[in-house]
Amino acid sequence: MEKLIESKLVKAHNAFTEWKNVPFEEKQKLISKAADIFKDRAVEFGEIITKEMNKPISQSIAEVEKSALMMDYYAKAENILQPEIIESEYSISEIHYVPKGVILGVMPWNFPFWQVLRFATPSILAGNTVVLKHASICFGSGNAIEKVFLEAGFPEGVFQNLEVGHKEVQEILEHKAIAGVSLTGSEKAGAEVASIAGKNIKKSLLELGGSDAFIVLDDADLDKAAKTGALARLQNCGQTCVAAKRFIIEENIKNDFLAKFILEYKKFEPKDPMDKETKIAGMARPDLADDLEKQYQKAIENGAEVILPLERISDNEFVPGLIKVEEGNPILQEELFGPLGMVMFAKGDAEALQIANDIPFGLSNSVWTNDKIRQKFFIENLESGTVNINRMTSSDPRFPFGGTKTSGYGTELSLLALKEFINVKTIIGA
Repeated sequence: MEKLIESKLVKAHNAFTEWKNVPFEEKQKLISKAADIFKDRAVEFGEIITKEMNKPISQSIAEVEKSALMMDYYAKAENILQPEIIESEYSISEIHYVPKGVILGVMPWNFPFWQVLRFATPSILAGNTVVLKHASICFGSGNAIEKVFLEAGFPEGVFQNLEVGHKEVQEILEHKAIAGVSLTGSEKAGAEVASIAGKNIKKSLLELGGSDAFIVLDDADLDKAAKTGALARLQNCGQTCVAAKRFIIEENIKNDFLAKFILEYKKFEPKDPMDKETKIAGMARPDLADDLEKQYQKAIENGAEVILPLERISDNEFVPGLIKVEEGNPILQEELFGPLGMVMFAKGDAEALQIANDIPFGLSNSVWTNDKIRQKFFIENLESGTVNINRMTSSDPRFPFGGTKTSGYGTELSLLALKEFINVKTIIGA
């Protein structure tokens, strides 16, 4: 291991020995200061995001602002980590919540500020310190976040960005200073990191891929569903784990809905990401565009029908595509991470549910119906971490976020996230 990385891990551990004892309210004051900096300089940080991974500037700025709002939530959050007194026959019977130590964050490029801060903020507030391994194209974002923490007054070592590649992750995770890891990324990366953590008896939290269903039933508001559905698939150029990827339409409304949906879909035309009016730009890297193109061809070779062709117009830009897919097409078992959507038809609620659940992923689903009984049916039976009714998936700091099946495990956001990297200590006195 390089001496610089070793020294940063040691610094993080040394910082933890003092940071864990800082009162919860004092930690919150620093988080509030950092949130103010992100809010005040959202345009500056948004430009970093856009330059690194091509996100439209308006969406980049919104990402920074949303990160600040999330930090404000934790800056005012209830302290659920105070010792709990348990009624018993003992003279002392308490539960204490003790931070684990240094937590490694392995974070992706698609939301380079939000993903990092979503993981780091509750971890740090709980008393841990954080080291970040960001995506290689987002080192600028990682360094900017570290500078904000220092500017806000956090002690050195509480948050550090490590400019390392994937090859260094195993050695870092195996280091004695590291107590746990949180990864947002692909199923493959999650399995590798969780395996390393497991072998070393270290806690892991995984937020992995998805192939979310967007179910439209015959009593839905079709205009709203069509407009929201296009945004849900194509926001951030479709490079979102919780993007709507499979549109499951009740068969008796397929023509009406598709006409509206295609009209909305075509409004997303690739343009300059630095233009505030741009709704969609290029993908983050040309190799990712190559992968999407291969998946598109694979789907067609296995029987998918083209509704709107996926047209590549540069090394990383596409005119968004839409395909009709039948059950059994192997593409349904993969995640499409780009501007390509899949349409499927169902004869009724039971078939729509079966199609929605018949994938290895279980992140978040969206159901469009105004019937309370139908809503309850899908709420109770969809296999996912989140179910949205008449809205697209979007995370909210007040509510837990996480997946099931191969979409991962563990909780981000909400007060529950404060207990993810915590040891529970039982105290009993005779």
